[in-house]
Formats: sequence, C-alpha cells, structure tokens
Amino acid sequence: METVHIDVSKKAVGRAASEIARFLQGKHRPDWRPHKVSPVRVVVTNTDGVSFTGKKFLQKKYYHHTGTIGHLKETPLSRRFNKDSREVVKEAVRKMLPKNRLAKPRMKNLILYKRTGKD
Repeated sequence: METVHIDVSKKAVGRAASEIARFLQGKHRPDWRPHKVSPVRVVVTNTDGVSFTGKKFLQKKYYHHTGTIGHLKETPLSRRFNKDSREVVKEAVRKMLPKNRLAKPRMKNLILYKRTGKD
C-alpha cells in the first residue's frame, strides 16, 4: 500500500482537505478507477497548525440534530478546533469526498496527527 505524508501546518483547511481528498480517491495514479478504493494511505501531520481564512475561526458553526423535535445543536469552529483539531480536518476531508458507498472505506485510509510525532 502506498503512503503519502502531508504536513498541513500553515495551510488553509479547505485547500489541504481538497489535496487530501484527491489522494484518497487515487486521482494522482495512472490506474485510477472511479468505482474502486485506491490503495493509498494518507498520513496528515500538524493539524494544530492549520489556518483559517477570513473570520471563519470566530464565525463558522457546525450543526447537528439530536433526532428530537427542535433540538438542532450548533458548535462554533473555535471550540471544536481547540478540543481536537483532527476532527475539524477530518470533517473537511469527508465533505470533499463524493457522497457514495466508497466514502467510508476511503476515510479509513486517512490517519491524522496533531503534531509531527505520534500522539
């Protein structure tokens, strides 16, 4: 299995996520097939050093619904990033992948670390 190492320190989240999604889909390989999971593992380091453009860090919100009527919850990006920066990058990459049955197996090939070494 091929391994790609990406350092996302001082990169914008969206630009890094689109680059990671491209590798997870295998579009950089000459044998790319849209219906296959690529044999590429992507290791992302320094997720704490990722940057946000504009006022996203203060204004962006993530929403989720509990399933009960009227229970739409929102979490600011700043709180979610300070709790675990890996989850913010993981969510951005997940949203960059095609929404089909290959998304989950592709996400299993993504490994995230907060710093250069293992946590």
